Amino acid sequence: MPGVVYGQGGEARPFQVSDRELRVILIEGHTLLDLEMDGSKAVPVVIKEQQHHPVRGDVMHMDCLEVRLDEEIQSEVPIEIEGTEEAPGVKEGGVLEHVTREITVEALPTEIPEKLTADVSEMVIGDTLQLSVLTPPAGVKFMVDDPEEVTIATLSPPRIEEEPEVEEETELVGEDGEPLEEGEEPPEGEEGAEEGEEPSDEGGGDDGGDKGEKGGDE
Repeated sequence: MPGVVYGQGGEARPFQVSDRELRVILIEGHTLLDLEMDGSKAVPVVIKEQQHHPVRGDVMHMDCLEVRLDEEIQSEVPIEIEGTEEAPGVKEGGVLEHVTREITVEALPTEIPEKLTADVSEMVIGDTLQLSVLTPPAGVKFMVDDPEEVTIATLSPPRIEEEPEVEEETELVGEDGEPLEEGEEPPEGEEGAEEGEEPSDEGGGDDGGDKGEKGGDE
C-alpha cells in the first residue's frame, strides 16, 4: 500500500507498507506510529488521511505527518456510543441518531486517545446528548468553542407512517362496454346499470294491459 509522509518542513517522502501489517495497526486503533524508511531511524508519525476503495473498503493510500513527541498537535478522534440497547427510549421504539462521530482534539502525540466513548444507556425519548457530558483525558483539549453546542446523539419518537387514502371512482360504461368520455351521457336505460340495477323491460306494462283487454272481450 503506497503512502506519503510529510516532514516538519513540509517535505513529502513516499513509502510503501505491507497490507497485512497496516491492517493490524488500523484494527488495533493506533494513532501514533513509528515509521522506518530504507533502514533509517524510525520517526514518530500520525495518520492524517486515508483513501479507501469505493467497493471493498480497503485502504488504497495513506498520508502521514511526522511529529515531535514534545509538541502538541491537533488530531481527529472518533466518538463511539455504547448502551444503545439499554436506553429506555430505544426500548419504547424511539429512534437513536448518532450525530457527531469525531471531534478534533489537541494534545501531545503520545496522549491522543484512540477513541472517545459516550454512554447513551439512560436516554429517553426527546433526550439530546451533548459533548459537555464527556470529560477529556488528562492533557487533551477539545477544539470547540462551546461543548454544549456539539450534539453527539438524539433520541426521537417512533416514526409513524400514515396510510395513503384510496378514493374509489365509479366508471360509466356505454352500450359497447367501453368507458365513456368525460361529459358524455350514458345511453337511455344504462344509468341504473351503473349502480348494479338491471334496466326494466320496455313495454312490460302494455303486455299486461293487452291481456286484460282480451280477457274482457271474451
